[in-house]
Amino acid sequence: MDRRKIFEGLRVVELASVLAGPAVGMFFAELGAEVVKVENKSGGDLTRRWKQKGENISSDTSAYYHAVNWNKKVLFCDLLNERDYNEVMQLIASSDILISNFKAGDDVKFNLVADDLAKKFPSLIIGEISGYPDSEKVAFDAVLQAETGLMSINGTPESGPMKLPIAFVDLLTAHQLKEGILVALVHKAKSGLGAVVKTNLFNSALASLANQASNWLNNKIVPQPQGSLHPNIAPYGEVFNTADNQNVLLAIGTDVQFLSLFKVLNLSPIVENYDFSNNDRRLASRNRLSEILQNAIRKISCKDFLAACEINKVPVGKVNRIDEVFVYPSAQKMILEQSEADHTISKRVATVAFDINFNSPLS
Repeated sequence: MDRRKIFEGLRVVELASVLAGPAVGMFFAELGAEVVKVENKSGGDLTRRWKQKGENISSDTSAYYHAVNWNKKVLFCDLLNERDYNEVMQLIASSDILISNFKAGDDVKFNLVADDLAKKFPSLIIGEISGYPDSEKVAFDAVLQAETGLMSINGTPESGPMKLPIAFVDLLTAHQLKEGILVALVHKAKSGLGAVVKTNLFNSALASLANQASNWLNNKIVPQPQGSLHPNIAPYGEVFNTADNQNVLLAIGTDVQFLSLFKVLNLSPIVENYDFSNNDRRLASRNRLSEILQNAIRKISCKDFLAACEINKVPVGKVNRIDEVFVYPSAQKMILEQSEADHTISKRVATVAFDINFNSPLS
């Protein structure tokens, strides 16, 4: 079955802007749903104007906007205008899913409170994103990265706290809402009833802390910024320079992989060194080990080192720039294009990164 027909016949109304909510809408659009994006008449989605230096200033949309707004119908409305409001309500009445990320109080202001809509449309699935579970503060991704510890563990001791270079809290929140809506769709298939699914940026960020959180919760160890290094494994996250001045990153997770790495580098005798005999000792001797590895890796070209590591099952990757990433055929297949109203072609990376094949009934 064509992946883009999975949700054919499903209608989604998107009352959301910026990244998190629209990413959920685009997920359903990629899988065949009809997605109607409602934007305000006074400028539309904020990200339409978030242009980098060098972008076409006469275009109605920015590259940022294109990232999560593929294959949607756009309806410009003033929700405080009675005619526009009624048009949106008629649209909601004929839809399966509603996505919103109103600022605190705007749902009341626009008479679009989720619980009220659920009573009026019992089969509707409502997905709602807010900033915090217990506060009406204005929420933006960068602020949440600061408040939830992400910035405190990113960067290096020299750089100080740094935010992640992508709005990961927004994207993680989008994943949480997608999952909740998909659960609601399963429930609706069984009961015929919709649901109200609520998530927020704060909890979504906390849910992403994984081992960094458990290091504190179990051992009272406060994670510190250490660049790309892993707090529990070595050499994992270390970046090395090859003979042709390319950067490669190692991700050694087991003793077997470590032995294979030393075999690739013709450093087998050093394995007998007590300081490198297991992960705990490698962590304690991380700086000396990195120096040994760098001296060996700088004698090999990137191509030869990567090839030898692949043969010997050593986890390693070249540190690619974004333009280098999209040279790969597999990356090219992830690009979605669309013709815009101004006759330009916009591009973005798909939000759906899975394939699915449904089982055939037994004959």
